[in-house]
Amino acid sequence: MKMQEKIPLFKVYMAEEIDKPLLDVIHSGWIGEGPKVVEFENNLKEYFGNPYLSTVNNGTSALHLAYHMSLHPNDAKSYYNNNQDEIISTAITCTATNTPIITNGAKIVWADVDPITGNIDPADIERKITKNTKAIAMVHWGGNPCLINEINEIAQKYNIKTIEDAAHGIGMEYGGKKVGNFSDYTAISLQAIKSITSVDGGILMMKNETDYNRACLLRWYGIDRTHKEGIDLRCELDVEEAGYKFHMNDVMATIGNVNFQHIDEIIGKYRENAAFYNEVFKDNDKIITVPENPLGKSSYWLYTIHVPNRDHVMQKLNEAGIMSSKVHARNDIHSMFKEFKTDLPNTEKFNTTHLCIPVGWWVTKEQREYIAEKVIEIVN
Repeated sequence: MKMQEKIPLFKVYMAEEIDKPLLDVIHSGWIGEGPKVVEFENNLKEYFGNPYLSTVNNGTSALHLAYHMSLHPNDAKSYYNNNQDEIISTAITCTATNTPIITNGAKIVWADVDPITGNIDPADIERKITKNTKAIAMVHWGGNPCLINEINEIAQKYNIKTIEDAAHGIGMEYGGKKVGNFSDYTAISLQAIKSITSVDGGILMMKNETDYNRACLLRWYGIDRTHKEGIDLRCELDVEEAGYKFHMNDVMATIGNVNFQHIDEIIGKYRENAAFYNEVFKDNDKIITVPENPLGKSSYWLYTIHVPNRDHVMQKLNEAGIMSSKVHARNDIHSMFKEFKTDLPNTEKFNTTHLCIPVGWWVTKEQREYIAEKVIEIVN
């Protein structure tokens, strides 16, 4: 049965009860960073089980702060050093993972990936470490956890930082804990089409209070915004380290907080649809599904399959009213990254065959059956 409207790959989730809280804050006289941001952060801290959590204006800003603090662990003086700092990263991701590395003045060293999961390969990470390596960036493709323990063990061995780009990973678990409790820094996106959105927005989680306090300063120019008695607002405060305008505001926080109340229901629907696909595709030798990390629980923001003649399959699905996409292509092909080019055979394998099909909260049982039927029909 052909569907009447195209089934989207992504869709914005907005809670039905959002209108009143949003209008209340818009007309409250306080729409910048204020009490709603504090409320949202407190709810997020409880959910993730990490007290060292700071919201920002988007996930890219969260990554930028993580790279900044990894590259400049002490103070601003190191900004002016002409050094050769390196961060090991993956090319299988959104460019937002990697552009903040070069805008922080560091070099990218590409590590290869697992050709099926698309997640960064710990063995290749270790091969790429040099005296200039300051951090490792791992991306949880589609919300499926990387080999976090192995990567952190390598980082500890060489005394370097680890950064999790968990843009896809809200709702993801690893070792029985929520994402955000394992590495030095974890960044999550609340952008429009993510499972939970605050229109745009991001979360940065850290492992210690020192980094947390620093991140809270850096997200607002380096200025301490907490109230201090006996001073003229912020006019008398010394700013020790140059920061950014990366903070969240109360409008975004209100939207995020209302949507966040539905997180278990939303992630549950992603997982239910993914489980259906796993079962339907399991015996088809032309469709390779992505296995979950044995220690993890994927958020399934993306449902990725590997198929022969991927571009043909994508075209035929589109003609059948089903949106599908690679979502992200390998970053290292872009001109802005040309100086870091290297041979990445498994990255090329993944990039040649991977395809993402609709899996989200909006996909009905009837639609997922139709999607699976069409995928099987086309590849066979």
